[in-house]
Formats: sequence, structure tokens, C-alpha cells
Amino acid sequence: MTGSIVLFGPPGAGKGTQASLIAEITGKPPVSTGDMLRSALSEGTELGVEAKAFMEAGKLVPDEVIIGLIRERLKEPDASKGVLFDGFPRTILQAEALEEITEVSAVISIEVPDDEIVDRIIGRRMDPVTGEIYHVSFKPAPIEIHDRLVQRKDDTEETVRSRLDGYHKQTKPLGNWYGERGLLITIDGTGSILEVGALVTSAVNTL
Repeated sequence: MTGSIVLFGPPGAGKGTQASLIAEITGKPPVSTGDMLRSALSEGTELGVEAKAFMEAGKLVPDEVIIGLIRERLKEPDASKGVLFDGFPRTILQAEALEEITEVSAVISIEVPDDEIVDRIIGRRMDPVTGEIYHVSFKPAPIEIHDRLVQRKDDTEETVRSRLDGYHKQTKPLGNWYGERGLLITIDGTGSILEVGALVTSAVNTL
């Protein structure tokens, strides 16, 4: 398969974990707009300088700048057979722009109900010493380090619900858009990491 793969789903659905698995199976390098922006900023590229001006003004980086970064990334040797987009596109306009610069062969959507997403995120705790992430229910920390665990300030139900609302309004319609093109593969993301990984592996191996 020479085209690119798009991976999307709500925040907290486990996309990062499954992106690593998909990249390993397909050999396609994972590409995130955040990583590309950080790289362009640190290297001081023309697009990086342009993006920096928007970011310093507290504005979103425009789609045309992001698409420019992706166009440059696709020229690199490891992207000759496509890449794995993680977290892009987020809107139908972005999907249409992406369609003009690379072939998208499949879109994998990891779906998890909102209430479970909320439980996953507000239950997360981090060990500031090691950086290890735990969960009060799914991955309890050793008792001896409980006192030093912290919860991220944005891991609250109000914040998570707000992010989910934005996802449903802006990104969720992409599922229908890609579905109409026969590219959408829906994965039930409610199981364990291994169970979801098995579903993802099965889906990718049929491409």
C-alpha cells in the first residue's frame, strides 16, 4: 500500500499507542502537526518563521502553513510510500487540502464513548519524578509513591467535556466524509490496549 493512512478519534482514545503499532506494521512514519511545527520552529525554516508569528500573536497556525509543512515532509525519503497522519486532518477543509497533495488509502477511527473518555482522562495521575502515567482504576500506582502523584490541571471533567464537544463539532464529521469515499475503518476502542491493538492489526493487515 503506497498511500498514506489517517488515524483519528477523540482525545484519550489511545491514538498514540495504536499509532506506534500501525507504524510498526506498515513501515509508514508517524507524522503529527505538533512535531512538524516544533521541528520547523527549531530549524528556523521559512514556514517555521511564518508559523511562529501566528503562535506568538496567540493565533492558530493557518491551514495553508500546516499543509505547506506536510508537503515538505512528504518529500523526505522515508515518506515515499506514504505516512501515518496522527491528529490531522481535523476538519473537512483540511481533508480536502490533504487530498490534493497525497493519496489517502485508509482512515482508521478509534471510537470510544464520551463517558469512558471522561473516566480515562480524569483518572490519570503522573509521577513527577519519573514521568510515568498511572490511572486510579486501570493502572494504579505503587502505594509508596501515591503521595507524590499529581493530576494535570486540564484533566478535569469540565475541560474534557469541552474538548469532546469541539471534537464532535469539528472532527467527527470527517468520519462521514471519509466513509462516503469508502476509506473509513471503525475500531472499537473500549477494550484493553492489547484488545484494541488486535483489532487495529487485523484491520491494517487487510489493507
